[in-house]
Amino acid sequence: MEKGLIGKKLGMTQIFWEDGAAIPVTVIEAGPCVVIQKKTKETDNYDAIQLGFSRQKEKKVTKPLKGHFEKAGKGYFRFLREFRVESPGNYEVGQELKADIFEIGDRVDVIGITKGKGFAGVIKRHGFHGGGATHGSMFHRAPGSIGASAYPSRVFKGTKLPGQMGNKRQTIQHLIVVGVNVGRNLILVRGAVPGSKSGIIIINSIT
Repeated sequence: MEKGLIGKKLGMTQIFWEDGAAIPVTVIEAGPCVVIQKKTKETDNYDAIQLGFSRQKEKKVTKPLKGHFEKAGKGYFRFLREFRVESPGNYEVGQELKADIFEIGDRVDVIGITKGKGFAGVIKRHGFHGGGATHGSMFHRAPGSIGASAYPSRVFKGTKLPGQMGNKRQTIQHLIVVGVNVGRNLILVRGAVPGSKSGIIIINSIT
């Protein structure tokens, strides 16, 4: 991965191709991000850069992080993420990375946190059909038999049951960048990405 940014999901819209086809796109505020730290195989056993995104007031930063940010001399940030790179020497601490590092046609992986939907039953969470609604049916929205009795006397791992729905890290792969607005630090990605509006996401290029 030689190109990557932290961004914020702004929402979805559509654009039109030359042939008139409507294409759904997600608008992402990609950066600006600041290089806070460089990690190399000599010092950390791997090559990476650490980026900061979304400026933060000094009073809201802990003392250890304050000293960490001051080494870059570019202010304080709410979010820190690492990106593996092949050549950390191509970057400098304090360097600012913006949306212009991406080009139309680039393929990217987008990582986000899905919308949390709380505790959900099997019909909403897994798409079960449920039982009959009338004629004396006593089975409506329950999960039904889970197949375990005297043997093996346990519930198998991975059984589809009620539980927490959403609020999980998810990666959508091989999305195409279809637009870049350098002045406003926006990129348009074809299709949907995880998370709600204003959710923080990570954009990685595919080499």
